[in-house]
Amino acid sequence: MAKSHRKLVADNRKARHNYFIEDKMEAGLVLKGTEVKALREGRAHLKDAHARIKNGEVFVYQMHIGPYTHAYFDNHEAQRPRKLLLHNHEIKQLIGKVNEQGFSLIPLDIYFRDGKAKITLALAKGKRKYDKRESIRQRDEQRIEQRSRKEHGF
Repeated sequence: MAKSHRKLVADNRKARHNYFIEDKMEAGLVLKGTEVKALREGRAHLKDAHARIKNGEVFVYQMHIGPYTHAYFDNHEAQRPRKLLLHNHEIKQLIGKVNEQGFSLIPLDIYFRDGKAKITLALAKGKRKYDKRESIRQRDEQRIEQRSRKEHGF
């Protein structure tokens, strides 16, 4: 079986700092032609992006895809809501977790896999301030440990 090629376009590193990531799933994106071309140029970011379920469909909001530079007319809006492509059973699973358990839907990254634009959607719970401080402390301890291993040749 051949490996699929994956080209990362945008990454939401802040989401891993602000949320506990419980589960991840891959979804397709419904895009216009100029949006696909702008993504191929790397003109996207997910800083404040989030997803919501509306009428049995999942949409991502606040995802910024910059305008395509070589388009004469009919360029897309930068922050319009974009529909995500998921199976019905996946949407039903998301509805249950978001409504009953208090999870949020946060996009983690956008990439191209085999020529198709995909997004990684995470079921996440927000971190409190003390949780963020704890994760920063753990990360710093790991860095110190790695440095000491490197210095002592372990």
